Amino acid sequence: MKLTSIATATIGVLTMALAVDTLASDLAVGITRSMDKFEGTVNGKPITIMRNQNQSNTVSPAFAKTSRKCPPFCIQPSKLAGGVETIGEVELIKYVEKMAAGDDGILLIDSRTPDWVAKGTIPGSINLPWTKLNPSKGADPISIAEIFTGQFGAVEIEGLWDFSNAKTLVMFCNGAWCGQSPNNIKNLMRFGYPADKLKWYRGGMQDWSILGLTTVKP
Repeated sequence: MKLTSIATATIGVLTMALAVDTLASDLAVGITRSMDKFEGTVNGKPITIMRNQNQSNTVSPAFAKTSRKCPPFCIQPSKLAGGVETIGEVELIKYVEKMAAGDDGILLIDSRTPDWVAKGTIPGSINLPWTKLNPSKGADPISIAEIFTGQFGAVEIEGLWDFSNAKTLVMFCNGAWCGQSPNNIKNLMRFGYPADKLKWYRGGMQDWSILGLTTVKP
């Protein structure tokens, strides 16, 4: 009887393992063992996130370059600021899934300038160039306030900001050598935006492209 029970349990485990493999077997190159691709609607637009199925594919020349002058293109630390969570590709896709499921408390933000965004960005993202939140680059208080209220869900009360219902902002730029999303995040924190509502995809477009994940052009 003991042998029978063990054999039954073993078969059950193997069956579960095969079931997980089957989930990812629709495509030759999946995202994870349990996710081959993601399809949904974000900001009123249908999106798909998957990996390039050509197993001989190579990275885009725009992100093949290994060395850029530092400064300004210096390697960023893995932890940007206290309370700001650094995330990877799978975590970013989970946020996109939540957005597609109707969670309007999340914004996926491409912090790059429009010329870079034109080359391709992550599906479901909006573009908020780092200059728009940077007073040293000409961003004025009124314009910044309009972004806070109109896009981020913050509320201004007698000259003070209430971020209680502000959105979680998931930010990225070109990669670990890019300072555009770090600049956005640091400026937001200077204005009082809660660190726990700021998420940073450090790998950015370079890592996204290296993994063959879907990009779209605006």
